[in-house]
Parts: sequence; C-alpha cells; structure tokens
Amino acid sequence: MLSTRLVGRPQNMGNIKYDKEKFAELIIYVAERCESHRLFGATKMNKILFFSDFIAFRELGAPITGAQYQALERGPAPVKLLPVRKVLEKQGQIAIQRIGGQERIVPLRDPDLSGFSASEISIVESVIDELRTLSADEVSDLSHEFLGWEAAIAEGPKTPIPYETAFVSNPEIDAFDSSIVREKAREHGYV
Repeated sequence: MLSTRLVGRPQNMGNIKYDKEKFAELIIYVAERCESHRLFGATKMNKILFFSDFIAFRELGAPITGAQYQALERGPAPVKLLPVRKVLEKQGQIAIQRIGGQERIVPLRDPDLSGFSASEISIVESVIDELRTLSADEVSDLSHEFLGWEAAIAEGPKTPIPYETAFVSNPEIDAFDSSIVREKAREHGYV
C-alpha cells in the first residue's frame, strides 16, 4: 500500500536536483502507460508523479525527477507540471484531450527511458498499478492521508511539501502496545 511505503529511515539524503527533461519524460511515460485507463486524468497524473517521486526518495535515497510538489486542496501537485506540459504540447510531443470532465495528456511519441533506472521504473509501475482502478476523488483522498501534505496544507495552499516528509508516519497503536500503555499508566497512577 502506498501509505506504508512512505515511511522508513532516511538513506543518502543529499542535495535534490530537479531534472526537467526527466520530469518531461516521466509525464510522457505515465500518459502512455495510462492511456487506456478509463479513470486517468490530470488529478491521477499529479498523484502518480507525487507518489513515484516520494517513494523513490524513501526507498532509493533520491526522487526520480526532483520536482517540487505543493499542497493543493485536492492533494499534492508538481509545481512545474503546467509549464512543462505547455512546452510539450507546443512542441507536438503531447496533446490534451478533454473527455467527460477529465483533462488527459495523450503522448504523441514514445518516452525516452534511457535516463531512468530499472528501480525507478519499477516504482512508477507499482504506483500506476495501485492507483489504476481509483477515481480522481479516491486518489485525492488517498493523497490526503500523507502527513507531509497535511502539514503543508495546514500552512496554506501552494506550500511546498519537503521530500523528507516521506519518512513521517503516524502508525496506529496495535492491541499489544495499547495494553502496555494501559499497564504502565496504571502502575504510575494515571488511571
């Protein structure tokens, strides 16, 4: 599950560099892989990019693209998506289709995956597979479970979401841990 993949220990956190070309190729790749998905649109594109970069940061020590993400009301979104999308459209590399209220990116060429590692593509594929059957609302709701988005949106819309928040979790206390807490509270006279 995506939410459980966004917690863990930091690995090799260094300077994060945004790779515009890699970001553009990832947009084309995701659009190609999701072209036949009935529920694919702008919201799902945003979330696939977000989860892929943040899971890669946690699991590989670096995001795939280094894109900056911001907290919007419907969840995380890459800051540079619209400008990059406009350039790709102007260059004839993608088209934008509006279908039933969805805005879909349609690739007009194959993506160049030479700059991606097998691990990066594997992460993207697993995110696509997990989100495949979810609607825009469901994907948005899922992204709201990410504590980094919650903290950023509390500061206001368009607040950047730091990659380091991929390691923040709020695990539920299981019955065993709960019983230990109750026992200790009784021992110390709190209950």
